[in-house]
Amino acid sequence: MKKTFFIVVVVIAAMIGALVLGSIGTYNGLVGKQQAVDAAWAQVANQYQRRADLIPNLVSTVKGSADFEKSTLESVIEARASVGKVNVDMSNAPESAAMLEKFQDAQNQFGSALQRLLVTVERYPDLKASAGFRDLQAQLEGAENRIAVERGRFNEVSKVYNTAIKKVPAVFFASMLGFDSKPYFENEAGTEKAPEVDFDFGNKGSDAE
Repeated sequence: MKKTFFIVVVVIAAMIGALVLGSIGTYNGLVGKQQAVDAAWAQVANQYQRRADLIPNLVSTVKGSADFEKSTLESVIEARASVGKVNVDMSNAPESAAMLEKFQDAQNQFGSALQRLLVTVERYPDLKASAGFRDLQAQLEGAENRIAVERGRFNEVSKVYNTAIKKVPAVFFASMLGFDSKPYFENEAGTEKAPEVDFDFGNKGSDAE
């Protein structure tokens, strides 16, 4: 009888030990996945900031052109300022879809204002032909492409994390320990591909001939 009781105790202890070890492993795995999401978010934030940092030089270059449309330039400056006012922690991924949507809306407005400025420049031959402006356009094109890439990576690691917290056994304790679902970036209609900044203005005339 005592032997049977001892075996039962050992089996129960082994099961509890396995459960504890499994839970620890799951918890550590979630921590790693959460950190991967935050790291991916940091890269997204860095690329958006890199684009914003180009604006002072762009504004300075455009201002050097006589009679450039003031309202177009001001819209870019105001949109960039609005991005800075969005209260989002740039070191940690947003915890809610509403928070990410607010950030994305501000960035989209900034991007739209920037695109309008670049289109307007086509009416200023001297400006679009200057080496300084063409260099800025090339940098902006690179920034847009990097933003698209990093947003895609953020969505990928967020999907891995969100899937992990819904699996057994994590689903039983993830929320209690602060492991909540992460929102995704959503593409606007027609933005499935990275925006293209056409900076090859100089060849348009020759191509048409």
